[in-house]
Amino acid sequence: MTAACSGLNRQEGISMHGTSSSIFRNRSAAGLRFIVAAGALALSLGTALAQVAFDAPDASYQGRARAGAAEMGQPVYSGSEIKVSGQNFKPGQEVTILRGAQTLGDGPITADQEGKFEATFKLPEDAATGTHPLVLTTAAPYHAEIVELKVSPQVPLSGADKFEIKDNKLVSGLYQSAYSAKNDAVFVTSAVGRPPVKESALVKVNPETLEIVAQVSPAEAPAREDGREGGVYAVYGVAVDDANDNVWVSNTRQNTVAVYKQSDLSLVKQFEPGAVPHARDVVVDEKGAKAYATATGTPNVAVFDAGSLEPAGTIEIKSGKRGENFSVGSLKFDAGSGKLFTVSLSTDEAAIIDAASGEVEKVFPIEGSRGAIGVAYDGETKRIFVASQGSDNVLIVDAESGKTLHNVQVGAGALNVTFDPVSKHAYVSNRGAGTVTVVDVDGNIVANLENAPFANHVAIDGKGDVFAINKAQGKDNPANDRITRISPKK
Repeated sequence: MTAACSGLNRQEGISMHGTSSSIFRNRSAAGLRFIVAAGALALSLGTALAQVAFDAPDASYQGRARAGAAEMGQPVYSGSEIKVSGQNFKPGQEVTILRGAQTLGDGPITADQEGKFEATFKLPEDAATGTHPLVLTTAAPYHAEIVELKVSPQVPLSGADKFEIKDNKLVSGLYQSAYSAKNDAVFVTSAVGRPPVKESALVKVNPETLEIVAQVSPAEAPAREDGREGGVYAVYGVAVDDANDNVWVSNTRQNTVAVYKQSDLSLVKQFEPGAVPHARDVVVDEKGAKAYATATGTPNVAVFDAGSLEPAGTIEIKSGKRGENFSVGSLKFDAGSGKLFTVSLSTDEAAIIDAASGEVEKVFPIEGSRGAIGVAYDGETKRIFVASQGSDNVLIVDAESGKTLHNVQVGAGALNVTFDPVSKHAYVSNRGAGTVTVVDVDGNIVANLENAPFANHVAIDGKGDVFAINKAQGKDNPANDRITRISPKK
């Protein structure tokens, strides 16, 4: 209706160049055509609706469906095979998958006796990157929902000749690393499997040889509230405190943090379970004698006194989006400015916190982000680097205005990012692509280096070297669980 009226107004505007009688005639003719068209539309809609059976909706619907690469764990690229699978449907129920009005495949798929279905399709070679909403509908009874399919960019490997690259296999389940300038050592965390996690280690690595010089397994954790065994206090996030010769780690499964001695990895303090819900990243402000940990899934950053090793409060970040909740992801502390930087996985926002006061200075949306999780900062240009898993990119954002300056497609599953002030490059670990992309401050890709499978984390030593961690894919892959030192050639 609105579109028809707009068209009529445009026609009147053109007729203003004629006489008043011609204006009237045009108005009358247009009005008559509008009335006829509207009547025909109403009649056709009435007929169509009369032919559609609006039976009772499926209030008991429990179906779950996902769309992804035909080969589990791999990214979806244009031209690749994709698989749509589902479970908890009614046996014999027909499922149709559409993109817009076009049905994918040969028609409806029938759920088997266990209520499961599976269908494989080939994407067009020119399929656009981005998240595509597929419509899944069922019959007998009727239900419809959106299933998202993400098509990732294929960024070719490049620039390996610009770097000296050395790697070494460590222990199973690598997660993060942090470098101690005072003690010239890299500390790496590892944890294997899902709760109860029984295999985990904190290792101390020689940064030149990449060999393990010390290793410790965390203590047993108490039983969970549901009575199941607690496994061990598995370690995930890691940060160094050179002022106190300590290493801080996050115990994500027990919702807490712990502190170890850098020298021999002896346990200094294990905080009680529940101290930091789903603890992810930890960072240390050595001058301010504070440690910070993100409570992923909440808007909170937990604060600890790095000297007394006691809790020192919580910083709550309020989302700038109405009705939404900020969900902290990665955390970066910049010693030069005394600021903390974090991003929200749920709302695609960035937050800047003054570490000295504990006050949130600003929260702003990140243009071009979907699933923001990694964050880094360049104090010289005052630019924030945001890695976004859902949009496979790194956003280079002006910290003062909040404006996105550059949107760089880096590869499937951009997860973590660090900034090296020596080379003035950001290094992005792309988990799905198995690469580390090197990007300058103006958004140009300097190199795209292989770090497969499952590139997980990147950290700097402050001297121009970058340590990249990757995880395992299968048990016998020789590329699993390696630490890689990436050094620009001089």
